Amino acid sequence: MSESSFQDDVLGELGDDKLTEIAGLLGTDTAGAKETVAETVGAMTGDLQQKAAADDADGAEVRQAFAEVAEPPLEGVAAFGGLGGLLSGGMMAGVLAKVSKPVANAVSKKTGIPAATISRVIEMLIPVVLAVLAKRASGKAQGAGAAGSGAPGAGAAGAAPGTLGTPGAAPGTSPAPGGGLGDLLGQILGGGKK
Repeated sequence: MSESSFQDDVLGELGDDKLTEIAGLLGTDTAGAKETVAETVGAMTGDLQQKAAADDADGAEVRQAFAEVAEPPLEGVAAFGGLGGLLSGGMMAGVLAKVSKPVANAVSKKTGIPAATISRVIEMLIPVVLAVLAKRASGKAQGAGAAGSGAPGAGAAGAAPGTLGTPGAAPGTSPAPGGGLGDLLGQILGGGKK
């Protein structure tokens, strides 16, 4: 249906070397590692979507983290190299770190792999997930200008990728019902509100 799933993008960004490293950590082959990565990424994105929909402090934090990812400074994979993902990933890295323990426990229950091992896999995945989020956010934000936001000044947003309208209308504060950050979040994670 869509061009590629979020899990596929993460697997593609991960590359063969990291996938082989994860397979060694898990004590399996690359096919088993792909399955575990897909399961883990699916659980992470599901948890993020659930938290973003919540009307509490956690929900606000996740929505703000997605708004930050949609801003131009986090575009591209290079933004996450060198300093080890968590240092350069901003608020979203912190959000991903917070969901890592419950995700590790959930994936452990489903797969039988120890939660500590899944946690190590998640640590390896966070910089990759951040890179994919940034790539998807920058691509969606550039394409969302006139087509997705419905904002009258959206045509000018092409000059500043990632700014979904005017500076006064931050991505997380779009007043349009059913639009704004919720739609961007669904587009970035490859799902949508169901």
